[in-house]
Amino acid sequence: MNIEQAREVTSKALQQLSESLAQGESEVLRKYLVAMGKCHRYSASNILLIMTQRADATLVAGYRARRKLHRQVTRGAKGIVIFAPLLRRTVDSNNCRIETERQRSVGYHAAVVFDVAGTEGDAFPSLSRFAGTPGEYLARLKSLVSQSGCVVEYSASILPAHGQCSAGRIIVLPGMAPAEEFRVLTHELAHSRLHFSARRAETTKCIRETEAEAVAFVVGEAIGLRTNSASTDYVKLYNGDKDALAQSPEQIQQVSAGILSGITPP
Repeated sequence: MNIEQAREVTSKALQQLSESLAQGESEVLRKYLVAMGKCHRYSASNILLIMTQRADATLVAGYRARRKLHRQVTRGAKGIVIFAPLLRRTVDSNNCRIETERQRSVGYHAAVVFDVAGTEGDAFPSLSRFAGTPGEYLARLKSLVSQSGCVVEYSASILPAHGQCSAGRIIVLPGMAPAEEFRVLTHELAHSRLHFSARRAETTKCIRETEAEAVAFVVGEAIGLRTNSASTDYVKLYNGDKDALAQSPEQIQQVSAGILSGITPP
């Protein structure tokens, strides 16, 4: 595939992605967000506590939150200790003698939470992923990453992220299905090519993630992977939409075409 062919493929795929984003969130994403809403958001201190006790934790919640998701803690599962706010109910009144009841934090106490791996029951909603078989394209992509001056490493330490990119280094979560590994690696390569220059200061997190995932979508579609709703859901998690995608079509097309021409036969 030459550059012109790659650009044509890119344009068609971007139009498809734009139409998907315009349709709103998928049912998969809606269920995922509802489930996430029932799980707690933790402070930086508690995240450190969680990772110290269970480095492979991916989704942590208390016993009651698990019950709401129709999941039970398995027998023998080891809890994770965190700090939870100690709340006290107080009654305030104003000059009009109107009383309002509210909860006020008066300190902290130790609480026990559990990772999803230590529970059983209804399947936890997860975002869609790329499916199919990338075949030799995955090896070609890894070779292209190396030629681009990036070292690829595999480590579970980046959980719950699936990929991470820094200057000259890409870390990928091990054990993923080949199609999803291809998507993550393409996404991080796009970051490497787009977002480690002076242009980074001109973009937002939303724009950067939209650009990187748009590249992953284009390349995945071009080699025949089933992208499902994975890319649209990912973009929307970062508050991206059709307008965010439209802000940088040239950058997306340039990087997508460059990757496609580098991994496909002429």
